[in-house]
Amino acid sequence: MNDHKLESFSYNDGIVKKFAIATTLWGAVGMLVGVLLAAQLAHWKMNFGLEWLTFGRLRPLHTNAVIFAFVGNSIFCGIYHSLQRLCKARVYSDLLANIHFWGWQLVIVLAAITLPLGYTSGKEYAELEWPIDILITVVWVVFAVNFFGTIIKRREKHIYVSIWFYISAVVTVALLHIVNSIELPVSFMKSYPVYAGVQDAMVQWWYGHNAVAFFLTTPVLGLMYYYVPKAINRPVYSYRLSIVHFWSLIFIYIWAGPHHLLYTALPEWAQTLGMVFSIMLWAPSWGGMINGLLTLRGAWNRVRKEAMLKYFVTALTFYGMSTFEGPLLSIKSINSLGHYTDWIIGHVHGGGIGWNYMFAAGMLYYIVPRIWKTKLYSEKLAANQFWLATIGLLLYYVSMLVAGITQGLMWRAIDENGQLVYPNFVETVDKIVPMYWVRLIGGLMVFASMLIMLYNMYKTIKSAKKEEQTEDVYQASPRHDSKDESGHRKLEGMPVIFSILAAIAVLVGTIIEFVPAFLSNQFIEVSEKVKPYTALEVAGRDIYIREGCYNCHSQMIRPMASDVLRYGKASEATESIYDHPFQWGSKRTGPDLARVGGKYPDSWHYFHMLDPRKVTPGSLMPEYTWLFKKKTGYEVLPKKLKVLKAIGVPYTEAQIENSVADAKAQALSITQNMSNAGVEEKMQDKQIIALIAYLQRLGVDLGGEK
Repeated sequence: MNDHKLESFSYNDGIVKKFAIATTLWGAVGMLVGVLLAAQLAHWKMNFGLEWLTFGRLRPLHTNAVIFAFVGNSIFCGIYHSLQRLCKARVYSDLLANIHFWGWQLVIVLAAITLPLGYTSGKEYAELEWPIDILITVVWVVFAVNFFGTIIKRREKHIYVSIWFYISAVVTVALLHIVNSIELPVSFMKSYPVYAGVQDAMVQWWYGHNAVAFFLTTPVLGLMYYYVPKAINRPVYSYRLSIVHFWSLIFIYIWAGPHHLLYTALPEWAQTLGMVFSIMLWAPSWGGMINGLLTLRGAWNRVRKEAMLKYFVTALTFYGMSTFEGPLLSIKSINSLGHYTDWIIGHVHGGGIGWNYMFAAGMLYYIVPRIWKTKLYSEKLAANQFWLATIGLLLYYVSMLVAGITQGLMWRAIDENGQLVYPNFVETVDKIVPMYWVRLIGGLMVFASMLIMLYNMYKTIKSAKKEEQTEDVYQASPRHDSKDESGHRKLEGMPVIFSILAAIAVLVGTIIEFVPAFLSNQFIEVSEKVKPYTALEVAGRDIYIREGCYNCHSQMIRPMASDVLRYGKASEATESIYDHPFQWGSKRTGPDLARVGGKYPDSWHYFHMLDPRKVTPGSLMPEYTWLFKKKTGYEVLPKKLKVLKAIGVPYTEAQIENSVADAKAQALSITQNMSNAGVEEKMQDKQIIALIAYLQRLGVDLGGEK
């Protein structure tokens, strides 16, 4: 050590500043959209009669804004700030850092434009269409090169525990995004995923669950291992526990995706595997929480006084609560009650607000005054923000827990005669609307707390003197080798090997689950009764997906007595073999539609979409008036069928060639069927007719018998 010359270098805190500002701005936007969605569920008129402001269009915007814009920017802010200091090296490339920042903001802006306009792939948490998917891949590669380049040029031999979690996130998110986004384009902003039915469900929830795991959890845990010890100026409680926490978490997490598909047509072995590994997640998750909280031991007087530490303690507590509740909801008997209900929404927001938002706020209150070299504008405002957010979150979570359990119990209630106690779905809706108002109040409080942080950050940054906004110069010794290291400590000095091992840990579960799942079509008894959708039904299905109907309606009848009594016989895997993407759904704000075909006359659907409350009093559904004005657009149908054929749907050349004429003929027939209800023949080329064609097809291939 002594014969090494000291060298000077500086950190690039400019990129940290950019991501810090973006975090607060996008956080406010994401939560504003969330408040609007909460208002729409409390009162349908809050959809304002505008197609680009309906719940179905905005719900994907809200999830993308919170996950990728707010939490994503906060992760990048923390990683760029902590990585440089842990590596004692400036970020590998300032140019790549700026490309990363502006590229990511471009992705977010494109999402904010395209999703309300109805450009969506229909895959939950991955709704963005193929050109934006490609942009995301490019931006992520830029980030990965800069990230690993910084590690390679580090001046510290060992990579600290935070970097372990960063590595797992960078590698796994790339894998998740690429595999889940394999799709075949139809046009500039329209594509179909190559997966269908069971396979698409498996891939989607492998992605969906692990997007939560490796985007919203592992990188934030890495940040926790850096900022919590830094905030109280002491080392992490247990180095050994951090090793166990890391390796067990990334190995087990990747297996748990199928717990989102319990009681579905997914093979039973996959469901059971997902449940078992979800329960196993209790141990590593709580290991991380305990390690973080015990790092703060003895500092409770400071916690009472300092808002930043309040955020960290609360974030860790909600991390523990969420990672207890997640495995709990993965137990089949509990899942049968909670799935498709608002309990899941409460669970998700407990993690999103309690874990991600609280930690991001604490981290920003640590970083911003330091890199702008000034004092926090108001500790009191930070404390008020904390209490407002905490109380708002509790109102939100408790209201959704009550609403969810109420829904689950009412749906499954069967009387002594074996009949449903509440046969009309809207009866459940009426009972839980008061809870939706409570959620709105809680959401408004959380949004207000975000505005307080935005103001506090603005005033803090504005108070910094311009001459002090310069980069510090640091000195560090060059990296050196040590010959007497062994075990994990030695591995920490070999980041390339470490990254490969982390990738292997993730790939093991992925391969073991995916290979049988992708071969499962060989074991699905394909019914000759199940036919591909007609050209008009394909058009209607695309409209259904565009409007985000899958956000409120499932198409998966579970083999539970109450589901079968309410909706018809349980769904079978063979019924989804031509579904690109699958539409099993994850929430029932409205009833299941798997066997809605033929249940009502065409005119019922027509007037239900025009004014839901005239057909179903008490409905929360928006009015879809634009479907009665916009034309279906038959000209693209041959290309759609051609692409679907390329990914496995058995259309003949004649069906593709005659798709436009066939669609027009079916549309005319449907319109004529409604003539007695006052529907004019000129409506035949409107989108509502195509949507009716799709809805009337659902479940009829296998008879739809109860």
